[in-house]
Amino acid sequence: MPPSLSVVICSYNGAARLGRPLDALATQTAHAKLEIIVVDDASLDGTGDVARGHGVTVIRHETNRGTAAARETGLRAAKGRVVAFIDDDIEPCLRWAELLLDGYTEEGVAGVGGPIVPVTGDGFLTRFLERNNRHEPLGLELTVSAALPYRFWLYLRRQWATARAAGGRRDVYAFSGGNMSFERERLLAVGGFDTRFRYAAEEEDLSRRLRRDRPGRLIFVPDALVVHRHAPTVRGLLRRSLAYGRGAAMQYLKWPAVRPTVFPWPVLVAGLALAAVRWPAVAVVSVLLPLLLYPVGLRNAVRGRIEALADPYLRLAQEACENIGFLHGLWAFRRMFTEDRTGRGGGQRT
Repeated sequence: MPPSLSVVICSYNGAARLGRPLDALATQTAHAKLEIIVVDDASLDGTGDVARGHGVTVIRHETNRGTAAARETGLRAAKGRVVAFIDDDIEPCLRWAELLLDGYTEEGVAGVGGPIVPVTGDGFLTRFLERNNRHEPLGLELTVSAALPYRFWLYLRRQWATARAAGGRRDVYAFSGGNMSFERERLLAVGGFDTRFRYAAEEEDLSRRLRRDRPGRLIFVPDALVVHRHAPTVRGLLRRSLAYGRGAAMQYLKWPAVRPTVFPWPVLVAGLALAAVRWPAVAVVSVLLPLLLYPVGLRNAVRGRIEALADPYLRLAQEACENIGFLHGLWAFRRMFTEDRTGRGGGQRT
């Protein structure tokens, strides 16, 4: 009997991490329905040996090709009706697979995903990530309009948002890549993952093609959670922000309807900092302004979490890095999607 759910884990040098998700999958309530595939993206540390020691299917890339290519390899090898994707530092909860499969009992469902809960130990960065989780799914409000004034309003609204409380199932626009699943035949019909996206934005690109070519509901199930264990560093956060910016540039270059993703507050603060060279009094404004531009930090501080006063400055740095990554991506990938835009108006290259 073929499996109901194929779980694809993409790993690069993940030998020290991979045991946790494999152990968690071995104890799933729906374990009998699972096929587990580890795609070893040219690791140098014995990642494949760890996976084989757990008795799962291992596929190795001889050269490192990136997350989207690894997911595509896993998708093509999968036999399940549904294919789920997690990372090698992710631990699914006990009923994760069962809850994902249960989501497909609803009518017209193309994909089911769940939350990614950061577990990073203790310290300021841990609590910062809890207050500013970047792994929330993209909401359906993104389908209302692509106009820049509307997107700016969404941006302003997000500055006031606190961490979302757990709620019921809801339709979303796109999942975070570390906890998502789709009907396999539907993914194959739209061409799978675009392997030109080496890191970041491949899941949003996939959602765009699903919505265009094989539309169906994407359901977010709050109880189908996974734990993301990692040791955060400021350098790591900012490097990921650069990658997110490059991914946003690839989206913009590939899809004509996508507007440029440039965050305004870093530009504003940088302009004030430059003005302070001539008018020193402006320096005070540029230092204090982030507290007003990202008011959720001030609100958390008033509630007794004084360290949250630093949140706006770290968020400002993240958005500045995304802007830099976006500009770099515009130049680096300027010729990559020419055929997509002039030929088919965005989509998977065939």
